[in-house]
Amino acid sequence: MYAGLQELGVANGEDLKETLTNCTEPLKAIEQFQTENGVLLPSLQSALPFLDLHGTPRLEFHQSVFDELREKLLERVSAIALEGKVEERYKKLEDLLEKSFSLVKMPSIQPVVMCVMKHLPKVPEKKLKLVMADKDLYKACAVEVKRQIWQDNQALFGDEVSPLLKQYILEKENTLFSNDISVLHNFFSPSPKTRRQGEVVQKLTQMIGKNVKLYDMVLQFLRTLFLRTRNVHYCTLRAELLMSLHDLEISEICTVDPCHKFTWCLDACIREKFVDNKRARELQGFLDGVKKGQEQVLGDLSMILCDPFAINTLALSTIRHLQDLVGQDTLPRESPDLLLLLRMLSLGQGAWDMIDSQVFKEPKMEAELITKFLPMLMSFVVDDHTFNVDQKLPSEEKGPIPYPSTIPEAFTKFLQENRIACEIGLYYILHITKQRNKNAFLRLLPALVETFSDLAFSDIFLHLLTGNLTLLGDEFALEEFCTSLFDGFFLTACSRKENVHRHVLRLLLHLHHKVAPAKLESLQKALEPTKQSGEAVKELYNQLTEKLELRKPSPAEVTETPSMELPLPTVPTPASR
Repeated sequence: MYAGLQELGVANGEDLKETLTNCTEPLKAIEQFQTENGVLLPSLQSALPFLDLHGTPRLEFHQSVFDELREKLLERVSAIALEGKVEERYKKLEDLLEKSFSLVKMPSIQPVVMCVMKHLPKVPEKKLKLVMADKDLYKACAVEVKRQIWQDNQALFGDEVSPLLKQYILEKENTLFSNDISVLHNFFSPSPKTRRQGEVVQKLTQMIGKNVKLYDMVLQFLRTLFLRTRNVHYCTLRAELLMSLHDLEISEICTVDPCHKFTWCLDACIREKFVDNKRARELQGFLDGVKKGQEQVLGDLSMILCDPFAINTLALSTIRHLQDLVGQDTLPRESPDLLLLLRMLSLGQGAWDMIDSQVFKEPKMEAELITKFLPMLMSFVVDDHTFNVDQKLPSEEKGPIPYPSTIPEAFTKFLQENRIACEIGLYYILHITKQRNKNAFLRLLPALVETFSDLAFSDIFLHLLTGNLTLLGDEFALEEFCTSLFDGFFLTACSRKENVHRHVLRLLLHLHHKVAPAKLESLQKALEPTKQSGEAVKELYNQLTEKLELRKPSPAEVTETPSMELPLPTVPTPASR
């Protein structure tokens, strides 16, 4: 409590104790101690007895004076940090720190010392080490001081950042597995600006401030974790962090990050969920502008493009372009905008391989993706248009052709072997599901059982699919639809992939009332958790079981129902008179 006072020649509690131990007249000794160490203001001495008359303890008076002086001193320190020449004001603050630092462990004075350090752009290293070595002091110091400690202590900074990164990933996963299934409010609904207001992004932004070294450390953490886990949410955080600093106009960082303008342009596209012609040209200019010797920037650009929000925007734009090309009778290879979208998708999907191999060059795109796969998708669009037109014709003009039920073997092969084709194919299936196109959905569904890296069973795709399937709610009453969807797709992976198990249970929690009772019963048995199942699966299954129990009629109702069918007892008619 009194740490450092002796160094400044100020008497403390220990001195008073010493005086009282060795004196013959304690009251006189106390009075002398008060006179020597009290507020040295002559006019105050005659006023103090008035406080005694009002029963105000001297401690309370001195404490209020002390608090007032401390506030004034804090204001003065903040004022010094802004006035006069830079060298002069920092010299004043350094002198003040030198005089006051010995009192840094004294709780009542500590805020002043911390305030002085906060306003110093460079705190002496010796004092930083003393702060770092004391947990309480480290915890109490301002983030401006911590930045100076962190920039030379990557491990300590990592310890501070790590819990935030874990929290960020957990928040993303909680959103993907949310029980609120909706086609309108899904994982991709929040705007980029809204997402950047999240707690983790804001905390990291504050921790970094204008410090380029700390920003580079965070980026290195994100690259390392992305490589270690393949978790694409780290790519989202990389983009969000840069744009959060952009929002605050931190030019010290934005001007040195070579991805800034590219990310800014892509951010606008993500906001609109579409890449228009003007922005497409801008993005292409950035990619074409990567000079020899600067290829390493492709690693960062690929990570920005690997962000699921970027992939979502590029894939949605690709599907829209393909539909436009059908109406224009144009082939995919004749559309520069479409080829740019594929180029960016390819760069984003190749991010992990590029950063892992440290070979910074754009992945080569397979010609068959453009010459065979995309025209095949366009033929599916034509099939839908043809069938829809045929259905609207008068019955005597209708053709006998039913909706195509088979899919080309090449389509299935593309989804299994080509990552870009698989991504676009999955987004096309999401598109037709959103259009409530049951025929097209059931036709293409078998192709999803085996896909590149099991992308059809990834959390993001299943999150979007379950949301879109709510639009086909009435179809769940049909045996054929449920068999194709559950037995033919979901249940093929439930036993080996717990995330699929969770998504199916989420869907049934939302749509169980639409499913035929017999089918629901068989699904309930098939989805029963095993001993190896995680707590999340067990919890969801219990919720589903409770909902189904509530739907069952109570035993009382069951026994009462037949009694209504019993014949009424015969009542004898009164004898006629």
